[in-house]
Amino acid sequence: MANINIIKEKCVGCKKCVGACPFGAIEIKDKKADINEKCTLCGSCSDSCKFSAINFVRDDIVQKDLSSYRGIWVFAEQRYGKLKTVSLELLGKARDLSKNLDVPVTAVLIGNNIKNLAQELCAYGADEVLVMEAEWLDDFNDHVYGEMMIQLIQEYKPEIVLIGATSNGRSLAPHISSTLRTGLTADCTVLEADKEERLLLQTRPAFGGNLMATIVCPNNRPQMATVRPKVFKPLLPDYTKTGKITILPVPSPIESFVKKIRNIDNEEGANLSDADIIVSVGRGIGSAKNIQLAQELADALGGALGSSRPVVDQGWMPYSQQVGQTGKTVAPKVYIACGISGAIQHLAGLADIETIVAINIDPDAPIFKVANYCIVGDVREILPLLIKEIKEAKK
Repeated sequence: MANINIIKEKCVGCKKCVGACPFGAIEIKDKKADINEKCTLCGSCSDSCKFSAINFVRDDIVQKDLSSYRGIWVFAEQRYGKLKTVSLELLGKARDLSKNLDVPVTAVLIGNNIKNLAQELCAYGADEVLVMEAEWLDDFNDHVYGEMMIQLIQEYKPEIVLIGATSNGRSLAPHISSTLRTGLTADCTVLEADKEERLLLQTRPAFGGNLMATIVCPNNRPQMATVRPKVFKPLLPDYTKTGKITILPVPSPIESFVKKIRNIDNEEGANLSDADIIVSVGRGIGSAKNIQLAQELADALGGALGSSRPVVDQGWMPYSQQVGQTGKTVAPKVYIACGISGAIQHLAGLADIETIVAINIDPDAPIFKVANYCIVGDVREILPLLIKEIKEAKK
């Protein structure tokens, strides 16, 4: 088991390790380095110490035979018989990766009354669709679906498993990876394949979006990654394409740890991932009551209402409507940023957007560097004017 400690007799308190630690996990106490609970056992401090005062023991790497693992799997998430668009987007990326690795692409479909979705998955790039259908699988449950996926992975041995970073996918993927003791990279923005090493190169923002980290999983299989909706584009569907559809036997019902009380889908607002027009509010909106102005604009345009993280942190908007690195990735045709400064964490949630309109009182706001149309002014004064003009134009 990996562990780390300071050899006090050798430590001279030079602070080299303090600067080397990316997590702020080392401080100097009584002229000696001290490692606190923030430590992630990355080993950066050990490499920086010239006095061999840091005893860092790494986990032993057990070399396994990975040659039997082949193929790319996509968990085809659906909700009561309707496929999530992220599943189709992942099939397109899987198709691209498969060309490098020369392997088939398989979609895994779990639920109730879903056989009719199999052909659509083939049209969007799947070579094979594994279908597991039963009435007791109607409602998603991360434990139940996770156990089903684990059994299938152990039987079929795919080398790569891709899952959408939806609320369901973010709970399903860790259940699978932790049980199988393999790696998982969350919220990837780039996926590439190393043909020689047969590695999935998984790139995602790190340290608050200030750098991009490329992560690999060389010693375990499957290699797992989650990807947010709208990061990749789906292929154009080819409904003449045929694929193998395998109906799998369903085991006895798995007892769940939780019970559904009610379905709260869309109770907190429109689905941002599917919206063509989004009006998004930031701290510049001033107060919760002023958000109604943005809602009126969104309604007038037939769009959805979004927000930046500070507005959610203030409790003015629900998390389900947050856009950004820690919220949703969106790709509408038009994105109207109202009082949003344009921090890199927010911009990380903006994918392939045709037109960005920014309204901000600060002429030097970073959002203006990416906007197609820039309006300098108080959003609380400009929004009523826009709403009036749009309503008149509609008449």
